[in-house]
Amino acid sequence: MTDSTTTTPGADAGDERAALETEIGADLRALTAISEQLGHVFARSNNLRPNDFRALLHIATAEYAGRPLTSGQLGRLMGMSSAAVTYLVERMIESGHLRRGTDPSDRRRVLLHHDDTGRAAAEDFFVPLGRRTRAAMAEFSAADLRAAHAVLTAVIGALGAHHDELQGH
Repeated sequence: MTDSTTTTPGADAGDERAALETEIGADLRALTAISEQLGHVFARSNNLRPNDFRALLHIATAEYAGRPLTSGQLGRLMGMSSAAVTYLVERMIESGHLRRGTDPSDRRRVLLHHDDTGRAAAEDFFVPLGRRTRAAMAEFSAADLRAAHAVLTAVIGALGAHHDELQGH
């Protein structure tokens, strides 16, 4: 028999882990909130609508991953009809934020890319943020950053899987 005040080996570690997981969840929500606020500031300063910024974010993320989006893919990501995404893309092409390009592996497919004007506006706004972010991470070792990257990658994967499940994929 054990005393009710006696802890089992590893219980403290489990409690610490649960607390850390909760803190990371709170940190991710805070990161999402401040990122959204920065996105709104960027959108307002560049005469963009909130959906325009969301579209740019999806397009930039896909381009960075080496998988540029089609208009149809963008529409699905944003939950927009074909007509609505076409209007959004046309408006953003006219404003210089986007351009269309053909897919080098399938010339029939049209891909969306940041245009030079839009890229310059994003760099003007986000490069100072990148400097601040790098300065904030300067105190951490490469091993710490690898661990943080692994955690974020796992969480992004879990969020994506949950999203897909909710969408019936």
